[in-house]
Amino acid sequence: MHPLKDGLTDTLLRPMPRPTVGLVLTGGGARSAYQVGVLLALAEFLPRARNPFQVIVGTSAGAVAASVLAAEAHHWRRAIAGLEQVWANFRSSQVFHVDTGHMLRAGAHWILSLLSGGLVLSPPKSILDNTPLRELLSVHVDCAGIRRSIARGHLRAFALCATSYTSGYSVSFYDGVDSIRDWARVQRVGVRSELSLDHLMASAAIPLLFPPMKVGNDFFGDGAMRQQHPLSPAVHLGADRLLVIGVRARRDAGVNVHRAPTLLPTPGEVFGYMLDTLFTDQIYADLEQLERMNDLVRLAPQSTHGERTIETLMLAPSIDPREIAARHIMQMPGGLRALLRVIGGRDESGVQLASYLMFEAGYTRALIELGYHDAMQARTALIAFMSGEKLPQVMTSPGVAQAT
Repeated sequence: MHPLKDGLTDTLLRPMPRPTVGLVLTGGGARSAYQVGVLLALAEFLPRARNPFQVIVGTSAGAVAASVLAAEAHHWRRAIAGLEQVWANFRSSQVFHVDTGHMLRAGAHWILSLLSGGLVLSPPKSILDNTPLRELLSVHVDCAGIRRSIARGHLRAFALCATSYTSGYSVSFYDGVDSIRDWARVQRVGVRSELSLDHLMASAAIPLLFPPMKVGNDFFGDGAMRQQHPLSPAVHLGADRLLVIGVRARRDAGVNVHRAPTLLPTPGEVFGYMLDTLFTDQIYADLEQLERMNDLVRLAPQSTHGERTIETLMLAPSIDPREIAARHIMQMPGGLRALLRVIGGRDESGVQLASYLMFEAGYTRALIELGYHDAMQARTALIAFMSGEKLPQVMTSPGVAQAT
């Protein structure tokens, strides 16, 4: 056979290399239970093989699930089952102190601090005490396991994102294979680190609600605060396909669809809107920017500087989590409901904020079921995406957004 023809035949018969799929889990407080439901469906219908996500990136509450998956990448289905067990049986008291005594002491501390101008008591570190969350994570997250997953080849890289209160930078604390190098862009950096529980607590430190966390010589807060490009860390870590699991559908971005437009939003509504913006807006903006960059790489590759196309698929709730939260609002502990009343977030006006703070089993189970249902509806697209195949031309599944 002619050598050229023989070489062409080998090329045609040789299987294409599988893509490096990255998983991006956004922040979302209690809404992150939705992500667990999506992961449960993936574990059910993907081939029973090795961990399908060679790159895993998490922010805020999404960093918790991401850490568990990374630490147990060699048994990723078992890791997802463990996540489902925790999230389906959640109580707010496992995340922050909500008993009457703690809430009264916290309220008295704020009042004395305000009345004395900080002379009698300095201002509290935060509105809520999230010590129970640290205790919970110390049991369920094996940070040393992340390094083992990478060393044994079960994972290429893992990152969790936090915000530096000193520099204002978005910092991606990562660990990965030796070929990965630190990066620095405008107001965002990637720093190789020996990841610990402090890094995870820093990523989930929602401003005002939870206290900042000291890592090294700096204090850090929630990773979503200055995360202008939330998909960037996964790309830097080597992913060329990104599965993004969000917690809010694009259309559900207002304060409250049922409120009269002439009424002034309450502080509780504004706080809920702030969390909604904090956790989700940049994801959709980054997806749009990535889509434009992909078009540029295809149409004018000579004008780029080594950029490659990054295919993405995003799954987000097909039902507004606020509607689900409204059905479960009375399951919230009395102390937390009292806090919502104080800041003007009771009844319908408080469901947006409650949807992020209601770590109660009835609500989280409903979100898990929704995530599972939505993933099953998008099964064909998800299987194609994960296997490196071309995605269907028309995808009508609710909550699915594609940038190719």
